[in-house]
This record gives sequence, structure tokens and C-alpha cells, in this order.
Amino acid sequence: MVEKYGLVERLLKAYETALNAGDISAIMDLYGANPVFMPQNAPAMIGRDAVRKGYEYVFKTLKLNVRFTIHETETSGDTGWGRTSSAGKQRFLATGKEVSESNNELYVFKREDEGWKIHRYLFAEAIPTPT
Repeated sequence: MVEKYGLVERLLKAYETALNAGDISAIMDLYGANPVFMPQNAPAMIGRDAVRKGYEYVFKTLKLNVRFTIHETETSGDTGWGRTSSAGKQRFLATGKEVSESNNELYVFKREDEGWKIHRYLFAEAIPTPT
């Protein structure tokens, strides 16, 4: 039997699931020891505490319902990377307004004692696609 997803692809799918659930603990389990999260229009969040605070802010303001398309992944030794795009909806919790969203994402992974982890994550808005 051929497995559809390798370890890095399963990590990306787990991130998608945790993001849509607003599950900060699950998200932080996917990040490594010294992560950097670089969202569009915000300063880089460096270190686990800063990354956690970034997600706390996101989930206090938004409810996400997005799907990732994995375009490519590669690993070499203890380092890897992945390029995805995402599309879906985001609902602003304060107003209930829902809008389409679409992003391009780039991940750098490191293999740590617990396995593959997100080491760096960068995303930028793309032209929204209908969902």
C-alpha cells in the first residue's frame, strides 16, 4: 500500500486541522523548540511564548475555515520545507462578518527529538478564490 502523505505532509494536515479548530495546544505541539512565525503585516514572533501569544490573538478575533493545498515538500537531512496555499473563510468574532481568504505559505521544518516540527512559518495574502 502506498501512503498518500509522508511525515511532513501529515504535519501540514495536522496544522490545518488545529488551525480550523482554534486549538492552540495542538498548534504549539507542531512547532519546534525555537520557532519563528511571520504573519503578513505583523512583526515576526520569535520563540514559543511569542508564537503562542500570536495564535491567542488570532483566535480571539477570528474563526477560520480554510483548506490547504500542498504544492511541494522536500527534506534533506534534518531540515525540510513546504509550500502550500490555503483558501476558505474567516469570520470576525466581534461582528460575525464572514469573508473569503486566501494565502500562500512557506514552512521550514526541523527534525527534533520528537520528530518533524515547524521551525519557521511565513504567510502572505493571495487573491481570494471563491469557496
